[in-house]
Amino acid sequence: MSIRLRFTFLYNVILFLTLAALGSALYLIQAETTLQTLRQEILWASDPLGTTLQRLAATTDFQNLQTFPQPPAPFGVFPNEPALNKPRERELVRILDTQGALVLSPFGASDESALPLSAAGLQALQNGQDWWETGVVNAESYLIYNRPLSVGGQVVYIMQVARSLAERNAALNNLGITLVLASLVTLLLAFGVGWAFSGIVLRPIQRITHTAQMIGAKQDLTQRVDYTGPADEVGQLATTFNTMLARLQEAYQRVAYALEMQRNFVADVSHELRTPLTTLRGNLGLLRRTPPIPAEEQSDILTDMVDESDRLIRLVNDLLVLARAEAGRSLTLEVIAVPALLEEVCRQARQLEPERALTCSAPQDLVLRAERDALKQVLLAAVDNALKHSTGAVELTAAQHEAQVELRVHDSGQGIPPEQLAHIFERFYRGADVGGTPGFGLGLAIAKALVEGQGGTIAMESQPGQGSTLIVRLSA
Repeated sequence: MSIRLRFTFLYNVILFLTLAALGSALYLIQAETTLQTLRQEILWASDPLGTTLQRLAATTDFQNLQTFPQPPAPFGVFPNEPALNKPRERELVRILDTQGALVLSPFGASDESALPLSAAGLQALQNGQDWWETGVVNAESYLIYNRPLSVGGQVVYIMQVARSLAERNAALNNLGITLVLASLVTLLLAFGVGWAFSGIVLRPIQRITHTAQMIGAKQDLTQRVDYTGPADEVGQLATTFNTMLARLQEAYQRVAYALEMQRNFVADVSHELRTPLTTLRGNLGLLRRTPPIPAEEQSDILTDMVDESDRLIRLVNDLLVLARAEAGRSLTLEVIAVPALLEEVCRQARQLEPERALTCSAPQDLVLRAERDALKQVLLAAVDNALKHSTGAVELTAAQHEAQVELRVHDSGQGIPPEQLAHIFERFYRGADVGGTPGFGLGLAIAKALVEGQGGTIAMESQPGQGSTLIVRLSA
């Protein structure tokens, strides 16, 4: 069963129960109201008659009714009593003795027209209490009012006044039929309206389902649910679904990018390893030649093999550092005195090119939070990169900006073209103008991973002909 059908069915069940409760309450209220009205009308109609009979009950003629030759006696035996002899169209009137026997009726009708009286009612009347009950006379239902007639505090006769319930029962039957038919029509209309309304309400969910099916079929995470309704539960579902799709798309793009980077990384590593390994393999082949090559050539070959082995070791070491940095290796941050660190970096960097102008400057009280060895490696890589790609002076400076410390490595080289600047931190990336400059293109990639591992940022600013500046920002 679909949720739309369940929703419509539940809606109609609730409506049915509501209509049944309201209809039953209306029917019972109407039944009780009409019954009370009928009782009140009987009391009003019987009051003059009861007063007359109560007065006559003490007379000798009335007391001799039980000795009438052919009981019951007619009301005509009291010709001077208008309350007894006036025409009655709606009420039936009967007079009984204390044992319930019929002694007086409008036209002296026989016992066949007697109004029923239960034993409990007779007992109550004998005790001087009024009694109401319903009974059937000539296949017709009546509401019967029974009133005791007393003389000297002693019940001597019983008056019965009855009115037909046919009109009331017919009205109640019509009301019941009307309520049932109206409820059925209402339920049918409500089912149609509920079916249409639930379709409108659930349409966004259907679109979500369709979108999910399309995404599964086409593997297209760019699709979104088109929802323009209110921000209700369905609207929140559509928004949540679109947000989830956006995050899935972002995650998928990151995974795809990571896979692409991994493929490129493997290809780059393979390319970088191929040259020294090929050189080593070729030199080993030369050493195994028969007859052996001259001793001078063997010495050159061994020198080349040592150089290539050193190159392989540097490459593997750089790859290990990069892998550890990108794997999120936990770095222990500590408070570092920036002037002392910069002085140490500059002292070691001057050993690479003693003749180059290398200046370091930082406020004496400047400190930051970082891992000393990792930050030192970043700065040494930056200075080494500046020395390799420029011929002028190199400046290493530090300054505090609000809650961060900014470290800058500036050179006066030719600068980096914009199309190359976007790739400067990629692994194994080397510009087209590096020529024979040694290196693997891993220095800045390692620096970026180490800086970001310390919660900082790294960026390169450069303009052709005006030099380049590497900027590292870390928390103070």
